[in-house]
Amino acid sequence: MNDLVREILGWYRSENPGVLTNLSRLLEHGRLGGTGHMIILPVDQGFEHGPGQSFAPNPPSYDPLYHFQLAIDAGLSAYASLLGFLEAGAAEFAGQVPLILKLNSHDLLHPEQEPLGAQTASVRDALRLGCVAIGYTIYPGTAERRLQYEQFRELAEEAKSAGLAVVVWAYPRGDGLNKEGRTALDVVAYAVHIAAQLGAHIIKTKLPTARLELQEARKVYEEQHILHDTLAERVRHVVQSAFNGRRIVIFSGGAKTDDATILDEVRAVRDGGGFGSIIGRNLFQRERTAALNLLDQMTRVYKGEMQ
Repeated sequence: MNDLVREILGWYRSENPGVLTNLSRLLEHGRLGGTGHMIILPVDQGFEHGPGQSFAPNPPSYDPLYHFQLAIDAGLSAYASLLGFLEAGAAEFAGQVPLILKLNSHDLLHPEQEPLGAQTASVRDALRLGCVAIGYTIYPGTAERRLQYEQFRELAEEAKSAGLAVVVWAYPRGDGLNKEGRTALDVVAYAVHIAAQLGAHIIKTKLPTARLELQEARKVYEEQHILHDTLAERVRHVVQSAFNGRRIVIFSGGAKTDDATILDEVRAVRDGGGFGSIIGRNLFQRERTAALNLLDQMTRVYKGEMQ
């Protein structure tokens, strides 16, 4: 273990040895091991968006084993998914890539402005499957957020007592936020701070835009001259909002886009002090060779081998 990983683990000294061990596994696994950066493959989109929208662009990705192998061959830090997909391959690929079991999800068969999400797996499932962490989505800004926070608290307490790390997907939603407002800088920073206060070890969020959504927040941002013109500046502010960078913040890739855009975003995350990427559709919706090539370039950017 190098000094950088020791420093990061030092931010979590209140945790037990099991949690610290599993955090170190995430930080030291794969091609980015020991760099303080990570790339995680998340595959929960089949439940969230439907199998056709998720996997039809690259039919081999209907197979849950495809995603295990992609994460392993690319040397990724971890693979995160739902109960069914992990059960399908956890035994076959045991020990080859750290696993994160996402414990809640919602579907889109019933349109909703304010998703709540159902608990679809348990901490016991995560332990049974050999996972290093659990994942959970919160939706700050929704009317039912209190229920999410309270359910998350119970699951996080159980997971930590069992030695598992805790990853939070922090996605603002709700009738009070339009689509543009969900990724406004002040809103994303607020959601990340909430996740950190709830006890998350690792926080996943979307890349923020330069928009400032909340009127009172806008006044402060302007008065204090908080820099937010460039994506790197916005990433830096979001990371600052997670206990001044003492919590690991990684950024999602969103809908499929071109390689150049993704690599520009990765450079901004790196230059802004972000800890890495958690990217799904932009990988498994590409043909396998193209996905591996993109991941190689992303890894080289984070390692400082490629500008």
